Amino acid sequence: MASSRKKPSSKKITAPETSSVTIDLQSALQEQFGFDQFKGQQEQIIQSVLSGRDTFVIMPTGGGKSLCYQLPAIVSPGVAIIVSPLIALMKNQVDLVRSYSSKDDVAHFLNSTLTKKEIKVVHDDLQAGRTKMLYVAPETLTKQDNLDFFSNMQISFFAVDEAHCISEWGHDFRPEYRRLRDMMDQINPNVPVIALTATATPKVQSDIIKNLGLRDPKVFLSSFNRSNLYYEILPKIKKDDTLKSIVKFIVSNKGKSGIIYTLNRKTTEELASMLMANGVKAVAYHAGLDSKLRAERQDQFLNEDVQVIVATIAFGMGIDKPDIRFVIHYNIPKSIENYYQETGRAGRDGLEGRCILYYSHTDVSKLEHLMRDKPLSEREVGAQLINESVAYAESGVCRRKVLLSYFGEDFGDQNCGNCDNCRNPKEKVEAKAEVVKMLNTIVALDERFATEYTLQIVTGHLTPQIKMFRHDSIEVFGIGKDQPSHFWNSLIRQMLLENLLKKDIEEYGVLKITEKGHAFLQKPKSFQIVLNNLFEDANADDDEAGAEAASGAAADDKLFEMLKELRQKEAKRKSLPPFVIFLESSLQDMATMYPTTTAELEKCQGVSKGKALRYGKPFIELIARYVEENSIEKPDDFVMKSVVNKSGNKVHIIQQVDKKIPLEIIAKNKDLRLDALLEEMETIAASGTKLNLDYAIDQMLDEYEQEEIIDYFKGCETSSLQIAQEELADGNYNWEQLKIMRIKFLSVYGN
Repeated sequence: MASSRKKPSSKKITAPETSSVTIDLQSALQEQFGFDQFKGQQEQIIQSVLSGRDTFVIMPTGGGKSLCYQLPAIVSPGVAIIVSPLIALMKNQVDLVRSYSSKDDVAHFLNSTLTKKEIKVVHDDLQAGRTKMLYVAPETLTKQDNLDFFSNMQISFFAVDEAHCISEWGHDFRPEYRRLRDMMDQINPNVPVIALTATATPKVQSDIIKNLGLRDPKVFLSSFNRSNLYYEILPKIKKDDTLKSIVKFIVSNKGKSGIIYTLNRKTTEELASMLMANGVKAVAYHAGLDSKLRAERQDQFLNEDVQVIVATIAFGMGIDKPDIRFVIHYNIPKSIENYYQETGRAGRDGLEGRCILYYSHTDVSKLEHLMRDKPLSEREVGAQLINESVAYAESGVCRRKVLLSYFGEDFGDQNCGNCDNCRNPKEKVEAKAEVVKMLNTIVALDERFATEYTLQIVTGHLTPQIKMFRHDSIEVFGIGKDQPSHFWNSLIRQMLLENLLKKDIEEYGVLKITEKGHAFLQKPKSFQIVLNNLFEDANADDDEAGAEAASGAAADDKLFEMLKELRQKEAKRKSLPPFVIFLESSLQDMATMYPTTTAELEKCQGVSKGKALRYGKPFIELIARYVEENSIEKPDDFVMKSVVNKSGNKVHIIQQVDKKIPLEIIAKNKDLRLDALLEEMETIAASGTKLNLDYAIDQMLDEYEQEEIIDYFKGCETSSLQIAQEELADGNYNWEQLKIMRIKFLSVYGN
């Protein structure tokens, strides 16, 4: 929409087929939409449409594309048919148009969601000439009844929104868009067409003009530069660290609307739950939800009932919310066009917009793997689009310059000053020798293997497959073991970007040397590569790695031992077992987070407010002295609450125990092993919540055995269940029996 307020001009134009009627566009803009001034090329575009000429508009998100067909539709005789690709968005688009008018019948949508009664209302308003804009899905135009109905009406023009959907090189290719020209010709071949898109490379622009059959169109190409958007790429290494980074960022931007894009439905649900657990109003949005729930969640986001929407790419096309302050990509997008379109939803009002992309080689490999079973032509297109996304992520030059270059726009040599590469230039190192090593390795492998296998050869990582091929005996095996795997992975990427290597599409990504690569091998020259923290181990962000990191030992082993000694001392002083004071997992958190106040101590696992007040003072005093004496810089005090330990599971477990549900069923329902369930139960009991597990204990141990174990816990000086197992009845009790009795002990004596 237009936004600036300047003194209006008084240009007039003659409407098509009504030469006796002149239209004061400035007055119409003021009267219909309340703005005094057009934005950018809006006025020239509207003049083109009203003159009856086919028009092609490429204008970035937030540039005011909608007004380019809404205003001429209102002032022209007849009705404009507007093709929109997403049914879910049509209601919002119609509601927005109606909000500027005193009459609801000024705009309608016609799609498969309407009842027969609602369709009749639309038809009646159209036939009476009351409706100026009709939004339709391309599928609506495939029905002959609709084509016959429209052909008997006066059509002012056709508008094809999100026109990039017509091109297989576009990021939202819809085959049904290819039939639009035929369908429009059936309705009225003489009606002008306006095609609009926010993103289109020169190739896609050509496809749109050709496939829509635009006749000598007047093309309006606005700059793709969104100067208010800040672009940043962050490493996606360990899953837990990435999640914490996202949650911390959003919590620190309280009240600011944002979108998180992921590639699969499961991740949208997980991230939304994680945000909710940390006090952020968030919902998931994906194609697996029914249309009613998707529409409801979209409205919640538009109405600011939720702060964040976590979505697959099913969300956002045409979304008209001007104050989205951040767009986060949890995975690398499938193409630069996807990325540009999705980041373009931030800061449409011209104010702040942060665009953060989390990048890992693993995500790239997953995208490449998804391409394997597609036809060759699709693999070729997909591979090129993925490589362009990788080039953008791994580039050390101005992000804005790379983006604009992709769309055929020259940004010049200046730095934008509003991206991570401009604010923090990346280090470059000479890698000529390493490039030669990599090329020699690929030659030694007869150019028959993909990246992963080649990396294993270079780094000397012996696998059964390498043994089978006897490649551990070739000269280049282990030639690059002086560098980590992620270095070589990054080098291969940058060699691909510089066209020294290519991936064979037909052979599922086998590395081949190009002519340029062979020339380099004959006469090596300088080859500088970007070194930064994006290029970590390709497997580091696997779920398993994240879980391992999450359950790891304390960060400060010395402090951990000191805390254990203090716990032993306090336990003796209070005549309690050490685990009643604090669990070992609580001490590990203390040795990682260095809490020096009661409030900070409460953020440690298994430490309730009551426990922090009752037992915490000597522990935080010890930590405070340790921090000061060793000049330790405490980590930030932001602690991400885990969905597993701090939200739904805790409530569910307590409720299930109250109902005396068997432990095996509780574990199965939460997709936990029994030992993991007992660990969670111990944390719950240690933090002050009593769990009555007698119904389960009675099935595992008789009364005498229970008494023996309780008496042992009353006098023990260790938290080790292994030691307890050895000391009690010569090892006749198993871990589960001792663990559940310790939970009972904590519930009865520890609270």
